[in-house]
Amino acid sequence: MMVKYLVRLSLVLSFLTLSNTVFAQKKPSKKDMLVTISTSFGDMKVVLFDQTPKHKENFLKLAKKGFYNNTTFHRIIDGFMIQGGDANTKDEDPNNDGAGDIGYRVPAEIFPNLKHVRGAVAAARNNNPQKESSGSQFYIVENHNGTPFLDNNYTVFGQVISGLEVIDKIAEQPKGPMDRPTTPIRMKVKVDKVKKKKITKEYGYDYAQAA
Repeated sequence: MMVKYLVRLSLVLSFLTLSNTVFAQKKPSKKDMLVTISTSFGDMKVVLFDQTPKHKENFLKLAKKGFYNNTTFHRIIDGFMIQGGDANTKDEDPNNDGAGDIGYRVPAEIFPNLKHVRGAVAAARNNNPQKESSGSQFYIVENHNGTPFLDNNYTVFGQVISGLEVIDKIAEQPKGPMDRPTTPIRMKVKVDKVKKKKITKEYGYDYAQAA
């Protein structure tokens, strides 16, 4: 009898442990944070990947506090990418654009399935061996065929899902030394919490395929 009792007790405890584990798991959110990058050439709508949580959290934190507002796309290369997010671009000295440092780096979150396709949003970085990302600077792939030679070397953490033509317009602007636009291209970044179904309906973004 004691053996049967212990077996039953063990089964009950196993069931309770399994139940607690299931309930403890968070249900996938039905909403996502939709990023809008506004420029004089139009708006870009961006989705950030859950697969790169450190980069997503960092970018949203900076965007919500207004860090990116009035910064510029300080480096543009037609057929390649556009780069921005440096606080130095807010000052009156154009020579320090691109050299800004927010004071910390974000650990690399590099995955083979996250490619440098057209409209990919990726983190800029210096030549550190850990491939850690700049705390604020990012670039957006403009090349229509992507830039696969950058894959597995930089963290791709988002995708432009609307406004790809805006990237082209920015990349085509006249520029001077250090690939800096001759006329500053400033941005304003805002974040809205939106239902994933609405994002899919309005912009055609497939969350299932992106997962």
